[in-house]
Amino acid sequence: MGKYNQSSVTEFVLLGLTGYPELEAIYFVLVLCMYLVILLGNGVIITVSVCDSHLHTPMYFFLSNLSFLDICYTSSSIPLFLSSFLTSKKTISFSGCGVQMFLSFAMGATECVLLSMMAFDRYVAICNPLRYPIIMSKTSYVPMAAGSWIAGGVNSVLQTSLAMKLPFCGDNVINHFTCEILAVLKLACADISINIISMVVANVIFLVAPVLFIFISYVFILSTILRIPSAEGKRKAFSTCSAHLTVVIIFYGTILFMYAKPKAKDSSGADKEQVTDKIISLFYGVVTPMLNPLIYSLRNKDVKAAVKNILCRKPFLEGM
Repeated sequence: MGKYNQSSVTEFVLLGLTGYPELEAIYFVLVLCMYLVILLGNGVIITVSVCDSHLHTPMYFFLSNLSFLDICYTSSSIPLFLSSFLTSKKTISFSGCGVQMFLSFAMGATECVLLSMMAFDRYVAICNPLRYPIIMSKTSYVPMAAGSWIAGGVNSVLQTSLAMKLPFCGDNVINHFTCEILAVLKLACADISINIISMVVANVIFLVAPVLFIFISYVFILSTILRIPSAEGKRKAFSTCSAHLTVVIIFYGTILFMYAKPKAKDSSGADKEQVTDKIISLFYGVVTPMLNPLIYSLRNKDVKAAVKNILCRKPFLEGM
């Protein structure tokens, strides 16, 4: 360890869109507006899920957890991202980078598990509706949600501690908006094979396994829906899981596109690819959390009714 001088790096420089000043103003306005929509939309989902007794069900409990998760995930990076546009200093401290990496990993892994728990909830509701109150009782769905948070947190502690223990003795410029772990690992002046192996194992557990679980759940759900004799019954059954399925497709589709697309070989193509990767990462980190409450509320009569009831609860109306 003596040949490494880890103490030489006390902060990191986040490049973001440096080199593309014409895009910075546009993205500042877009991201700010989307962040405000995230806070408002997910805040509304949490409020109605807590305040309206009709929404005290497993599905809305999971949904409120998902909304809280999206607020935490975006708040761990977006404020710093926005502030970088307002100042020439685009740095983050070593410890701040570790905290941001931890929150990003924890929220991402938790969401993967949480989406699979929500798929199981829809599976039981459609494929075994008579036993739904027994299987998805409060003693079941609360530990399921808590387990999702704990699993995501444990994985994040492991990945973050392995990454931040590495010696960083050279360049401290991160070619990204945030302390994205792959961008940080490129700066390490030591063997990162342990980090890569641990990330591969984590991806199998938190990406591949949940996707397979969700896929199998929807195979059973689809087969059950197709056996429903009436068209109206099929429509109602599918409408109960269409929002969740849409969120899953957007969430995992963005991840797969981001990591599975072919890499450019020439230098000019690589530069364009880096900008594309950043924009896709921005989509994954901002647009998806913004769409989640919209998807769940626009076609959901229960949420619309709950919002209307809360808005109509005025003190002056109660006194009349």
